[in-house]
Amino acid sequence: MLAQNAFGSTTTSPSGGRVFLYEVSGLRQNEGTDNNAYPVRNSGSVFIKVPYSRMNEEMQRITRMGGKIVSITPLSENGAGA
Repeated sequence: MLAQNAFGSTTTSPSGGRVFLYEVSGLRQNEGTDNNAYPVRNSGSVFIKVPYSRMNEEMQRITRMGGKIVSITPLSENGAGA
């Protein structure tokens, strides 16, 4: 499997194409969430697709916004559950 690394070149890393679905609850609306491409609700869960290479940054961002990660599910390359 081929993917691009941070420098734009192609890599054969097995983690290159992996995507995970985060189920997040408790996000609150603030200036950080106003710029998101998806709506935020206090009462329900939000599902966010995250590439393997950005998992750590996304966890930190969710925590800063007051959210709690309920579950992390790996997705296959075509977007369906594994």
